[in-house]
Formats: sequence, C-alpha cells, structure tokens
Amino acid sequence: MSTLRYLSFELSEDTDGVCTLDAEACTAPQDAAAVQAEVQQVLDWARRHFGADEGPIEDGHDWHHALHTRTEPGRDHDWHTVALTISASPAFADAFMARYGEPTDGG
Repeated sequence: MSTLRYLSFELSEDTDGVCTLDAEACTAPQDAAAVQAEVQQVLDWARRHFGADEGPIEDGHDWHHALHTRTEPGRDHDWHTVALTISASPAFADAFMARYGEPTDGG
C-alpha cells in the first residue's frame, strides 16, 4: 500500500451505488509539482487496472475522473490548489482502498 502525502481522499456513495472519491490539496509553489506527481500516480494506477473501462459511470464504466487546478494569490506567494474527483464502481473503490488505504468518510 502506498501512502499519499498531499492528496487525502474522502469517500461517499450515492443511493445508486456510485462511489465518489474526492481529494483536494492546496500548497505553496514549491510543492505544486509533488501534488501533480501524486495525481499522476493515482491516474496511472487507475488506467493500469481499469483503463479500458474509463467513462461515465451511468454508462456502465468503472471509473471517470475530473481534475481542476487553480492558483490564488497569497500574501507571501501564490497558493496552488488541485482538486481530483473520481466517480467509481464499488469494484474500483475496493481496489483503490486496497492500494491507497481507507479514505475518510465523506458522508
């Protein structure tokens, strides 16, 4: 199991059984590349194990992701924020937890 340093995921599940893994990291400029590397690590893992089944969950796929980045001015430096959301089947969520550990309960 690999521990992520910057991304901390929350897990939620809707009434249709769709799991959502949400993570957000807000860092100073010197850590922005490390956060991007973690995002890439997670997406590379997903593509290796479920890549052929990436697409909208409502269409029967195992996973789909959205990645958003923004930079906000701060007093001493800009803040870099990365938000990664993965919608997933229960099978994907189980495999994710086996690889990265239990996310916190997002409700």
